Parts: sequence; C-alpha cells; structure tokens
Amino acid sequence: MVIAGIDELRTMTGAEVGVSRWYTIDQERIDGFARITEDPQWIHVDAERAATESPYGATIAHGFLTLSLLSEMSRDAIDLRGEYKMRINYGLNRVRFPSAVPAGSRVRGRFTVGNVEEVTGGVQVTWVCVVEVEGQAKPALAAEWLIRILT
Repeated sequence: MVIAGIDELRTMTGAEVGVSRWYTIDQERIDGFARITEDPQWIHVDAERAATESPYGATIAHGFLTLSLLSEMSRDAIDLRGEYKMRINYGLNRVRFPSAVPAGSRVRGRFTVGNVEEVTGGVQVTWVCVVEVEGQAKPALAAEWLIRILT
C-alpha cells in the first residue's frame, strides 16, 4: 500500500492499510535468533526433544522472533511517502502471543492504523498489528506498536 503522506495516513484511522508477504520461519532462523538473544530453550532449538515432549510436536519460534519481524513486515506492506525526517520505534502498548509458530511455518503481518496523534516534532502512529500463521485460525501475535514520525 502506498500512502502519500501523513495527511493521508490520518484519514485511514481504523482501516487495514497493508498486508506483508509470507515469511518462512525455518529452524535455521530460529537457531540464529536463539544464538543472538542467548535464549537456547529446548522448545526452540532441540527438534528431537520437541518432537516427543512439546505440546506442538515440533520446535517453535520465540515470541520475540515473531515480534522482531514487525519492522520488516511493515516495510514490505506499507510505503509511506511524503515529507518527514525519520520514523522511530517508540515502543509497544500491548503484545500478546495467542498461538505458537512451529518451525517451518509461514507468517505474515497485517497492519491497521489505530490512531494518529500530534506529538512534539511530528506525529505518533499507533499501529494495530496482527501476525498470522498460514493455516492456523489464531494469530501468532497481536500488538499495538507506536511509531513516531518526525517532521
């Protein structure tokens, strides 16, 4: 979705404005995330043990791995144009992980404009984000993500 600028973004409050492509969450990606974050819990990295002991029957992605993909997914789904200096991640109001992402699954992000409000130096956008897992009824992630757009 191409959005011409902040003024157009304001008119989209409550509307879903972008859906990303599908991203494969394979074991290599999960293992890499475990190394970088120093979180090698067996449910993420031990496929043999997970096959027999995990309620999912396989390893699963870290919730924070799914969360970390929001930046890339949003860039893929939304092309915000116009006059501004930069966008910065301001934080999250709410994050939930309703379902697991088994290794080998594909996920994608859906982005809805929750709110656009004036802040010193620009605007703050509250994005309502949902990360779907292909073939699953429940999403892997639901979050309110705050982005500051500085003008």
